[in-house]
Amino acid sequence: MARDVCEISCYDEAKVQRVKEHLASVDTRQMVQIFKALADDTRMKIALALCREPELCVCDVANIIGSTVATASHHLRLLRHMGLAKYRRDGKLVFYSLDDEHVRQLILLALEHGEEKAHV
Repeated sequence: MARDVCEISCYDEAKVQRVKEHLASVDTRQMVQIFKALADDTRMKIALALCREPELCVCDVANIIGSTVATASHHLRLLRHMGLAKYRRDGKLVFYSLDDEHVRQLILLALEHGEEKAHV
């Protein structure tokens, strides 16, 4: 028998009810979209790069991830559409940055957690 499954069926009705009520009031779709956007290795590298440097142009990102400008632009556009990045145009250049401090914190927490797990 599996050791990670309850051997009998029981639950704490009060806890379950509290959590169910809370979940009923939360729209998790936006949260899911954030994690989907960051679930790609290339996009996570781009997000980490934008944590390291507050602003990078598309050409910088392409060189950092070792891709074409078109590929970098595709990933950056997706991050922007998902609300994780923003951009500004300066003449013929387009610069990207993370959308806000919450996004930066989320990425840095994921990095920290991953590093902790790697050293266990």
